[in-house]
Amino acid sequence: MTKRVFIKTVAALAVTVATCGSAFAQNTPIKFQLDWRFEGPAALFLTPAAKGYFKDAKLDVTIDAGNGSGGTVTRVASGSYDMGFADLAALMEFHANNPDAPNKPVAVMMVYNNTPASVMALKKSSIKTVADLNNKKLGAPVFDAGRRAFPIFAKANGISGVQWTAMDPPLRETMLARGDVDAITGFTFTSLLNLEARGVKAEDVVVLPYADNGVKLYGNVVIASPKMIRENPAAIKAFLLAFTKGVKDVIAKPAAAIDDVKARDGIINTALETRRLQLAIDTVVNSPDARTEGFGQVKGPRLSLMASQVSDAFNTKTRVDPGAIWNGSFLPTAAELNVLPVPKK
Repeated sequence: MTKRVFIKTVAALAVTVATCGSAFAQNTPIKFQLDWRFEGPAALFLTPAAKGYFKDAKLDVTIDAGNGSGGTVTRVASGSYDMGFADLAALMEFHANNPDAPNKPVAVMMVYNNTPASVMALKKSSIKTVADLNNKKLGAPVFDAGRRAFPIFAKANGISGVQWTAMDPPLRETMLARGDVDAITGFTFTSLLNLEARGVKAEDVVVLPYADNGVKLYGNVVIASPKMIRENPAAIKAFLLAFTKGVKDVIAKPAAAIDDVKARDGIINTALETRRLQLAIDTVVNSPDARTEGFGQVKGPRLSLMASQVSDAFNTKTRVDPGAIWNGSFLPTAAELNVLPVPKK
């Protein structure tokens, strides 16, 4: 091999390596943790992934199921995940109880404008209204968002004397159905359909949503790690824009979106999860409050009130600083966020 040929060969190899390296660098890897299992509402994230919206945005997004918002917040804080989906109250609690933690996640987009939490009882019980909850036995897992926020609900409605029974999540609806507890707390679109799966008809359930009974807590948000905010803000912006595009598709065709959930968990009940997704869309994603405030966004006074309520109800070590838990600078434009249709009358 002549010197000239050798130089050309080396140069060609260098160009090839540089080109390959550039191609790989274009797709930013993002590990994303959901708040719960692959159920209907997970389509909000799985559909943009399945349709290639994240890939088109030069992102390599891996979406994993979760086991509760608290776990999601902790995993993003630890660096195990770059971003996640979690209840805003759980994020606030983490901030206030870990003031010296170096890697506190931050909320970057509102998804569930209203908390999905509600109190549910059977109509055959003596519970018909919020006032009937006084001195009753309620049940929920200790980490349930509705149970954690119940002091806020109780204060808003003058409820006292409640006794709590703790159980694992799979037993919550079973214990209500067989009368072991008078009522339960949980996400409406989770517990109502789980009760149905246990033979309880929806029309036989009394549902007392927090949002309809004086408690305007925000629900689930997209969160990001401080490291990602510092090092790759462009990736967060790209993620939120691709996600928003997917949300519009899911709202338009929820039944089709369930196919993307089934692709991740083949044993789901398609009809049940389609109804669960539609219930989530109607009650917390495309709610009246969400349409008023705008998808993805929050209002400062409401956020501050929630921070104060969580500080009191959760008895946190320090007061929640609303300015520290929210960063809306990565949101798409108002026009791009305009994805919520007016409900049909």
